[in-house]
Amino acid sequence: MASAIPTSTETPVLDPTFLASFRSGKLTSEQAREFVHRDPLELQFLLLQLSVAVAAGTIPLGPNTPSGSIAPYLKPNANPKKKKGKAGPKPGHDGHYRPIPTRIDKRQTHQLEVCPCCQGALQRTDRKRLRIIEDIPDDLHAQTTEHTIHRDWCPKCKKQVEPVVPDALPGCQLGHRTTVLSAWLHYGLGTTTSQILEVFNGHLQMKLSVGGLTEIWHRLAEVLEPWYEQIHRECLLAGVLHADETGWRTEGVTSWLWCFARDDATYYRIHPKRGHEALKVFFTEAFQGVLVSDFWKVYDIVTQKRQKCWPHLLRDLTAVDEGSESGEDWPEFCKKLWRIYADAVRLEAGIEELQQESYDSRLLRLKTRITDLAVRPWTNRHARRLAKRLFDYGDDLLTFLEIEGVPKSNNKGEREIRPGVMMRKVSFGSYSQQGARTRSILMSIYRTLKLRDPDPLKETESALRTYTLTGKLPALPVKLSSGE
Repeated sequence: MASAIPTSTETPVLDPTFLASFRSGKLTSEQAREFVHRDPLELQFLLLQLSVAVAAGTIPLGPNTPSGSIAPYLKPNANPKKKKGKAGPKPGHDGHYRPIPTRIDKRQTHQLEVCPCCQGALQRTDRKRLRIIEDIPDDLHAQTTEHTIHRDWCPKCKKQVEPVVPDALPGCQLGHRTTVLSAWLHYGLGTTTSQILEVFNGHLQMKLSVGGLTEIWHRLAEVLEPWYEQIHRECLLAGVLHADETGWRTEGVTSWLWCFARDDATYYRIHPKRGHEALKVFFTEAFQGVLVSDFWKVYDIVTQKRQKCWPHLLRDLTAVDEGSESGEDWPEFCKKLWRIYADAVRLEAGIEELQQESYDSRLLRLKTRITDLAVRPWTNRHARRLAKRLFDYGDDLLTFLEIEGVPKSNNKGEREIRPGVMMRKVSFGSYSQQGARTRSILMSIYRTLKLRDPDPLKETESALRTYTLTGKLPALPVKLSSGE
């Protein structure tokens, strides 16, 4: 009697086209009809394969789900871009060109001996033109310097003394420029270690190794740690502080990259926890400013002065509108909340000239409208969910109308954590606790220097020279005003 179970060669295989259509929500009636009109046993095998395939690629998607966490076939097509106008300046406007360098390093003269067309003799004229070309020298290579260090005897101190070489850290064969440039490429720009090695070993003709770079970066982080602590103190004193966090892998274990940012400083810290334990490490003293964040509840313990991110809330509204559960009383809830937001923005913009008493009255009315929206018994489950959020954070949504300088979104925090997200995509995290510590320190320093000074390499190299000569690190540079 033949077996009822198909052999391995007879086992049906799930069609990849069907799976892609099923996952993306674009399954047609014909595909569905063809799938179910099969032998029951064959259908059973296909359903088992479908279950495994869907479970392997299933993640909880929401309006705030990072783009990198969504499979490409689940992303909607982008709107077609509008055709741009003709390149160049508008008619009647002067064009913008690369400025001519003020320093000329080399001059060359070009003149033909014969005509390139007929090879005939040429009559010399006084006509000529100048052309400026900037380029990199063709023979870039590392410069090796041998330092002869004389030791002399001090009869007063009764010991031998010698001068300090300021061009490298003690006991290090790599100079400050190599140390700073490689660290900036990795922690400031997110370039991978292998790419940095290609630049140094190939273009700069300087042989480096992964181990050598890693070791010198650890030493650099150790030297610059006082700057890291200074950034920490300055963030704690901020009047407005933005906070955000994202996943990170350390030694193959999930941890979290925390980001705290003010206008002129950004502090990163990799911590194994996403809860109160991580915040207690950063907030070592009472925070007196306003904390701008999303609706992650652990931020609630930091301070009573909070501003929750409006775009996070509005993205939830948009996601429900575009979904299939926007019925019942959802349209009314959505419309009322959008009107509250529009009125709050209008009040902030000062479109109407209002006395302080009228302003306070409008603000109180906005708070009352949010409360009414929060306590109303909504039927739609998404309306109930967001109403609870309004009940918990209604006042925190309007702090930007009460305290000057507070934004209504956490855009600053999300932009500052973005470099960490991009580095995670290419580095896949940290391979040791020391590596995580080094990344936290150097990312914070280079990001802060970028906010304060246009040349972080020059500032870091100068600080290393001072440290090598004196044993002390200078203070972290302050942000230059626009007039300086």
